[in-house]
Amino acid sequence: MRLTEEEVQSLLQEMEGWKLVEERWIAKKYRFQDYLQGIEFVRQIAAISEEANHHPFISIDYKLITVKISSWRAKGLTKLDFELAKKYDEVYDKMK
Repeated sequence: MRLTEEEVQSLLQEMEGWKLVEERWIAKKYRFQDYLQGIEFVRQIAAISEEANHHPFISIDYKLITVKISSWRAKGLTKLDFELAKKYDEVYDKMK
């Protein structure tokens, strides 16, 4: 079920670094010490996303990884988007 604007804003306030993009996506940039560390991050969040059957857009720019997520069926953001965003942050925190 698609979240309201108010719900999205409330959830975003609880999350560090995530931004609303085009009122339909949430996105965050993750910076790494080296290229392979970023690739390992992508591998781990890809596995989490595959398990949830909910896949983000991932851009790899050397040591900078950008993740952007939304729910196509809901035509906007859902709780699952935010749950996965939190899991991605947990992976990043463990890798720092």
